Amino acid sequence: MFSFNKPILLRKTLGLFLVGERRRRRGIVMESTLKELSNGESVLDIKDKCGVAGGVEDMYGEDRATEDQTITPWTFSVASGYSLLRDPHYNKGLAFTEAERDAHYLRGLLPPSVSSQQLQEKKVMHNFRQYQVPLQRYMAMMDLQERNERLFYKLLIDNVEELLPVVYTPTVGEACQKYGSIFRRPQGLFISLKEKGKILEVLKNWPEKSIHVIVVTDGERILGLGDLGCQGMGIPVGKLSLYTALGGVRPSVCLPITIDVGTNNQKLLDDEFYIGLKQKRATGQEYAELLEEFMSAVKQNYGEKVLIQFEDFANHNAFELLAKYRTTHLVFNDDIQGTASVVLAGLIASLKLLGGTLADHTFLFLGAGEAGTGIAELIALEITRKTSVPLEEARKKIWLVDSKGLIVSSRVESLQHFKKPWAHDHEPVKELIDAVKAIKPTVLIGTSGVGKTFTKEVVEAMASLNPKPLIMALSNPTSQAECTAEEAYTWSKGHAIFASGSPFDPVEFEGRTFVSGQANNAYVFPGFGLGIIMSGTIRVHDDMLLAASEALASEVTEDDYLKGRIYPPFTNIRKISAHIAAEVAGKAYELGLATRLPRPSDLVKYAESCMYTPLYRSYR
Repeated sequence: MFSFNKPILLRKTLGLFLVGERRRRRGIVMESTLKELSNGESVLDIKDKCGVAGGVEDMYGEDRATEDQTITPWTFSVASGYSLLRDPHYNKGLAFTEAERDAHYLRGLLPPSVSSQQLQEKKVMHNFRQYQVPLQRYMAMMDLQERNERLFYKLLIDNVEELLPVVYTPTVGEACQKYGSIFRRPQGLFISLKEKGKILEVLKNWPEKSIHVIVVTDGERILGLGDLGCQGMGIPVGKLSLYTALGGVRPSVCLPITIDVGTNNQKLLDDEFYIGLKQKRATGQEYAELLEEFMSAVKQNYGEKVLIQFEDFANHNAFELLAKYRTTHLVFNDDIQGTASVVLAGLIASLKLLGGTLADHTFLFLGAGEAGTGIAELIALEITRKTSVPLEEARKKIWLVDSKGLIVSSRVESLQHFKKPWAHDHEPVKELIDAVKAIKPTVLIGTSGVGKTFTKEVVEAMASLNPKPLIMALSNPTSQAECTAEEAYTWSKGHAIFASGSPFDPVEFEGRTFVSGQANNAYVFPGFGLGIIMSGTIRVHDDMLLAASEALASEVTEDDYLKGRIYPPFTNIRKISAHIAAEVAGKAYELGLATRLPRPSDLVKYAESCMYTPLYRSYR
């Protein structure tokens, strides 16, 4: 015979009933809320309606809401209490109103003060500026992103020129070098050789199911720092934060991915804190099979119109992957195509200072890898479009120097395939300074990844050959720049037009202040991506890159030219991105590659309407 306490059993039974009843009613409320859109339509019935939030479907009406309208902070259920404060997508910190604190069980979990987002921004920036070490600033920004997503993007948008060098180059390079030590929580997907055969399952582990942009790296050539293996994840994370802040692509549709096939960096292999596979890099068939499985799984899981941006792959893989998948997938290589588009924009803009057309100038590159050959090819394509000369003829205006000297026809048998189009008839030349004297270029472009290679002798030679030599030291980070802004202006006696890959401070020379331009890929890829998403483009075409270049060049003002800069300031980047997105989308519609129909009548306004805004929303 069992004995039991009847009052306790009754309370437990009643408690279980009440829990079940609350869940039932919450289900009714959730269903009701889902159906109560302003037009009486249920969000469950909404089809693919673009027009907001980075050009993707706004399932829960979050970005259609005005600041005065209320939204529901959905996770897998309605977020409330402690879990709401730990959800970076919805957390507002002290900005939760009195009513929201009551409705979402936040009483006692927050101090009594209520702050505005503007006051929060002021406080965070004040604290941020106390850090003197760039890596500490990077970590502070990453902590904020993981704690309060909207405040992170509000800061980045409002202080873009100050914060861009922190969340991206040059600081992100140091962050990648030390990523194993500073790693706290995953910000993207890590796909390694261990996951071979089940990559599709791994993709399904990511909590967001509607993905429109993927930035992927294998970490073999991170900036100018070389093989950083799995620690290259800082690059996709940084790039996608710029897709949102600068291009307005909603963060929930962005996915950073690192493919870990090992590393040949012995220092990392010996590091006890290294977070990746501790083995030498896989190559050949093993590597190709993993990438093929990855590309197939992405298309299967996310569809035909997911943009895959290849980032910081080594030369031999970068060219092969782009060539292999550009006809079957929506792919874009920022190192080859993005860099080319940005540099071409600077060249087009510089013509107002240099005079003539692109076809009138001679270009000399130091560096013949992804960036160098990508830029050279786009310059040749632009010359062909403007003059109707054959592409082979346009290429003859462009010369490249690699580690073995000037690329000439006598070396063609030993050249990698992507260098062969640039092997022109000329006697061999070993040193850059001798190539400058022999070729007599009007434009000198550095993509070597080797610092201090534009020596005083080289810059002085360029100045002696040209009244206004254009010198572009594009290698990143700052330590790898071919020369500094101060060196370019001083050695050329103030005659040079200078642009770089990483930012430099203004330079005072003989009573004049020079503000150098930054040929940063962030000018192009965020707007380029937005244009692709909002138009439903299914393939990237070279003409879309040319359209992006011309759109960016048109944003340079007379005031910019007076300061000696050939790129607009980043303070206007959202406006610039909308313009680029409109031109890219327009070209996609013209080429028949856009699937989102009908075509909007005003693509610039449509692009602006699609852009994500980080202002806080009010919660029911």
